[in-house]
Amino acid sequence: MAFRGSFEFTLDSKNRLTIPAKFRGRFAEGVTLARMRDVGDCVSIWSTPEFDAYVETLLSACHPLSEEREALARFYGANSHDAEIDGAGRVIVPVRMLEGARIAKDVVVNGVTNRLEVWSRDTWARVNDELTEKVRDIRPALGNTA
Repeated sequence: MAFRGSFEFTLDSKNRLTIPAKFRGRFAEGVTLARMRDVGDCVSIWSTPEFDAYVETLLSACHPLSEEREALARFYGANSHDAEIDGAGRVIVPVRMLEGARIAKDVVVNGVTNRLEVWSRDTWARVNDELTEKVRDIRPALGNTA
């Protein structure tokens, strides 16, 4: 099952984020929050096995002794955090991740196929407008005008 949809939430005073109820079962084997190398303004939420597989795919594409592999390993090791969903379906988002993504209280949680992304509502509104324009340009380049 892919993650799909967009949901608005407000972080509480302890930086707890409600995970949409329909997705909670996907995190039975663990939750990993992470910054992504290409998107600085959001926090990604992965099932731990899915995140581990993603990182392993990236690392295995590099020579084991390369600087690139070490850089990726350091980045994902330092910019990810294992978490737990509490009985109310919430996860605590570390302050450093919120600050790095410029997230305060009002957030949008979006499904992005293999993960969730948490954005500030204001940032997401801007990014979503930009994405709409990008997709309009991408579709014809792929030969799809529908």
